[in-house]
Amino acid sequence: MKLIGKAVCGFLRTGLGAALSAAFLMPAIGIAAEKHKVFLSMSYVGNDWQTEATNMITAMAKSASLKDKVDLEVQVAGTDAQKQIQQINSMVQAGAKAIIMFPISPTALNRAVKNACAKGVVVVAYGSEVTEPCAYYVAIDDHEAGAQTAEWLAKTLGGKGNIVLITGVPGTSTDQARTDAAKQVFAKYPDMKVIAEGVGMWSQATARTELAKILATNNWDKIDGLWMQAGCFTAASMQLEAGIPDDKVRPCAGESSNGHRVQMLPAGTVKGEGSYRAIGYRSISYGAPPAMGAMALKMAVAIIEGKEMPKRYKLTLPLVTTEQSKFCKSGSIDELKAGCTAFPPEKVPPGWFASIYLPETPEVGFNAALTGGPE
Repeated sequence: MKLIGKAVCGFLRTGLGAALSAAFLMPAIGIAAEKHKVFLSMSYVGNDWQTEATNMITAMAKSASLKDKVDLEVQVAGTDAQKQIQQINSMVQAGAKAIIMFPISPTALNRAVKNACAKGVVVVAYGSEVTEPCAYYVAIDDHEAGAQTAEWLAKTLGGKGNIVLITGVPGTSTDQARTDAAKQVFAKYPDMKVIAEGVGMWSQATARTELAKILATNNWDKIDGLWMQAGCFTAASMQLEAGIPDDKVRPCAGESSNGHRVQMLPAGTVKGEGSYRAIGYRSISYGAPPAMGAMALKMAVAIIEGKEMPKRYKLTLPLVTTEQSKFCKSGSIDELKAGCTAFPPEKVPPGWFASIYLPETPEVGFNAALTGGPE
């Protein structure tokens, strides 16, 4: 009987231990870990770049590495800094673990950002800076973008001539840094003169409106070159519409819109409709990859999980000259890695930004930028 009793007790102990082990394992097996609540705070959204950035952030949240970790919500404030402040405060109250943002101002949001950080919220800005020290920031060097493109234009024109400037969204650190840098370069060339400026809002449509105003008092014969944060495609198109031959289109330093990048390809190699075709456009094109928003999301999750990340993450500046232009046939990740620069005109509109690839975000590429879906 003693032996039987010991056996029964042992069985009970073993069974109880197994049951307890199973009970502790059940949450890990049957219940998914709680997702991090992450908000995207958008400001100005009236251009293709912002649409692509939002798409790529959304796609990153759906990627295999983050889909079980992130619950993403998008809010848009427009150009109203006060509205963005109110939204940030509401995000904190709603239990945000992280806020990624394109800020409308480098300083106006600082108090709201500092408050968010004090509540343990990770704040990562991308593309445009906030100066509150607790925030993280991922972007290209916008001063370098303005300086290098301006220097290219100055050398292409032999250090002399009349130029037109079309800037970006006023109030953002991005616009300020690029414009200031370009003007500093042009000031070094006494025979170069900025004869007109316009505010382009990083939009092809707005750039056309601004150029039309400028052309009312300065025709193309008075313009030797253009420096445009967005709109080189539009500038070339307006010249072609005016009857200027392909090889006489004024050189332009600017953005990475696909229309611009296609025009930079060797003349005749890509045939699109109207001016959306290859003309061997004399240009330099820099890219502020919209994938930097997806990079901001990856950083935010890494920080939440206790990983160390730099406060200022500087991306390599993508620069493409006419001679470096390369056609993307399919837009595959392999093509992007190999350095293709322009996509087929039938696949994307001309204002669509082509500089989408970042080595840091292989999870998102052409499909992500176009549709918001994972690759």
